[in-house]
Order: sequence, then C-alpha cells, then structure tokens
Amino acid sequence: MNQLFRNPELRSADLPITTRAAEGLERRRWTVAEIEAMVKAGVLDEHERFELIGGEIVPMNPKGIQHEALKVALTLYFAEVRPREFIFATETTFRLSEDSFVEPDFIFFRKADGLAALNPRTALLAVEIADSSLRWDLGRKALIYAHFGIPELWVIDAVKELIHVHAEPGLEGYRSIRQIPAAEEIVSTAVPGLSLTLATLERF
Repeated sequence: MNQLFRNPELRSADLPITTRAAEGLERRRWTVAEIEAMVKAGVLDEHERFELIGGEIVPMNPKGIQHEALKVALTLYFAEVRPREFIFATETTFRLSEDSFVEPDFIFFRKADGLAALNPRTALLAVEIADSSLRWDLGRKALIYAHFGIPELWVIDAVKELIHVHAEPGLEGYRSIRQIPAAEEIVSTAVPGLSLTLATLERF
C-alpha cells in the first residue's frame, strides 16, 4: 500500500500504514464526506487504493498482471456489447451509505439514471476481478453488496478463470451463488441483453 500521507514530515517512512494496536477498542468512524474532504485537502493521496467499510478504512490489495489484463479485456468487451440503455463505470467510488464506499472494477446502471445518481437503488450489476483479493471479494465484500441490495454480483477469479455469480440479495448474503467456468456463457439477470463467455475474450 502506498503512503497515505504524502508529506514526509507527517509520518516516518518505515511506519506501517495499518495497525492492530487497538484491537478490541473503539475506533473513530469516518464518513465518506470526511474522507473526500481529506483527499481534497491533500491529507490523503487521491491515488491511494482503499475502501471505507462501516467507517473504517480498508486497504486494497495490489493488482496483479492477471487482474489488469482481464480488466482491459472486459472494458473493451463491455463497451462493445452492452445494451445501449445501460452503461458502466470502472473503479468508481460507489457510495453505499454515509460511512461506506467501495470501488468495484465495474458497476452497471441505467443510462437514464446517470453516474451522478449512482447509489444502491440504481446499481444493477457489480463486477469484481479477483486475484489476491478473492477471499475478501467472495466473503465480506459480497456480503456488503448483498446487504445494500445490489441485484447481481460477478466475482471473476482471474487465476482460475471462474466466475462466481451472485443473485437474490438479502441481509444475510446472496441466496443464489453459482460457479460458471470460462467456457460457459453467463447471462445477466439484472442487465437484460448482457452476456459473457470468459474463454472467448480477446486478450492483450
């Protein structure tokens, strides 16, 4: 993880970014607005990769080359085949609540709703590409998406090239979870007309 604070006078170079020193103790809960204000003020690096979950800053794992290659291929593919009434954003700050945001690799929504109004009620499909983050994406993060009612979630294992398709969200998680191999076509239930066969993607 890169340094949260860009000013070397604010922290020693060898001081770890994360800590568990306060295990079992209360922590300060941050809001999305406070994080955005700190980024604007330069206290937090705008290029720092983290998510805000329940007011706590969660560092994101570095991306491997398999993740990046698959993301490029999917970006080009989705741009070409998406139904025209739908649109997607990549790695956008997806605000879930006052104290939580995530950064999905792709988030689909209706073009008529617009990016400015993107929220859990307008989001249709989230797509996460996972290599080193697979356990997090299939575990706590999938539970978060389900809790906020995101209709469909695809977690793509970039190493095994397997798609974990989540549908029917509820407070305790997604009630339907299927594993789709790379050679099999997946058809979205939340974005009508969108389908994907991972094995046929053009790679670069």
